[in-house]
Amino acid sequence: MKPMAHLGVGIGWRPEIADAVERLPGLDWVEVVAENICPGHLPASLLRLRERGVRVVPHGVSLGLGGAHRPDPEKLAALGERAVALGAPLVTEHIAFVRTTTPAPVLEAGHLLPVPRTRDALDVLCENVRIAQDALPVPLALENIAALISWPGEEMTEGQFLSELVERTGVRLLIDVANLHTNRVNRGEDPAAVLDAIPLEALAYVHVAGGFERDGVWHDTHAHPVPEVVLDVLAQLRRRVDPPGVLLERDDDFPPEGELAGELQAIRNVLTPAGPRPSASRPAPGAAPDLAPGCAPDLAPDPVPGAAPEPGPGPAVDLAPRASAAPDAARTRVGLVQAALLSALVAGTPVPEGFDRQRVGVQSRALAAKRAGVVAKVAPELPGILGGEKAYREAFLAYARNRPMTGGYRRDALDFAEHLLIRDLPADPADRRRLTAWWEERAGTRPPRRIVRWARALVGRAA
Repeated sequence: MKPMAHLGVGIGWRPEIADAVERLPGLDWVEVVAENICPGHLPASLLRLRERGVRVVPHGVSLGLGGAHRPDPEKLAALGERAVALGAPLVTEHIAFVRTTTPAPVLEAGHLLPVPRTRDALDVLCENVRIAQDALPVPLALENIAALISWPGEEMTEGQFLSELVERTGVRLLIDVANLHTNRVNRGEDPAAVLDAIPLEALAYVHVAGGFERDGVWHDTHAHPVPEVVLDVLAQLRRRVDPPGVLLERDDDFPPEGELAGELQAIRNVLTPAGPRPSASRPAPGAAPDLAPGCAPDLAPDPVPGAAPEPGPGPAVDLAPRASAAPDAARTRVGLVQAALLSALVAGTPVPEGFDRQRVGVQSRALAAKRAGVVAKVAPELPGILGGEKAYREAFLAYARNRPMTGGYRRDALDFAEHLLIRDLPADPADRRRLTAWWEERAGTRPPRRIVRWARALVGRAA
């Protein structure tokens, strides 16, 4: 595998800290959430950074390459356009699924969810990766994700899964050491075992981020300082390889500029220990081919307080190996088990057999909390109309409990507002008029007539 271009030490570029990022000393590169920029209207801050020679790498969050469906050609084209517009040396995405398409309707997680480490899931992922590599104008690297839950009946460890993915596709790896620590706490997985198993010559770069532990669960928030336990995992990786690049991620509760600079310096300190520097390559399990030239805030909010739901056992999830299965059959099986899990997480259906129901409850509340937070950013007027942040969150979480997101966050904001208006909410007539005006301006149509609202409300109560 060809050596990866040296990136150095960087930070995730976010609009809220754009000015601070430009002033950070010794900054080598930045990463930007691909879905948050438009190729024809790049932020001035990014253009200035590029003029200074700071590299910019687009980081996608919506492809869902671990999902049962084949990659969306439009999403792939959009990611490629951003890579070209930014002059990026590569693009990155995640080993995750984010939506289901089988059976209908489409369900959106609004978050990165783990794929089962099975032969079926690996076959699907590898084919999806090859489709993406063929469509993208630059090399692709994939990130290991943080997870709250484990799939029952898995057939491979994380290290085995990642190694075989690289061997079969030649894809690069983006290793998030914070996610390795998260999975140590939440799923009992040893970061050292993962680092020992993966082909480190495939390493594109590294993510470092903060989080916190509560009630035995690690929350990878990207909104807290990087703790020593995460820097320790980075040090373990550094003892094995000199990483081409390391990036600090921060998506919320941004600290003062000096604290960001301090965290970057702490990363540099880990990367420059005394003694000989390790080799950037070692034998991989199997021959990994060279990458062919033509081969948008992961947020993890605090869980919503309250007891985890305890429904009865749901449909069994069959993860038995089928070595000779056809790809379409594998896609169908993967699609069914992913749909069963995602439906339990976002639509309140029974938890499939074999999953930890309490952990699924924590994940479900975390997804709803994230959804509420992103909708508030997309539609910042809503908390004000509804009487403040607390009242908004209570109303939104009640709405989201059994109403999964089937489109983007802007559509979700409109659906939430319509849901309230159907129920003659908010109770204050002036607030209701403000919400109606807000909805009409963005939806382009008038809200349903009162008789229609009554009918929909009755149907909703019956459901």
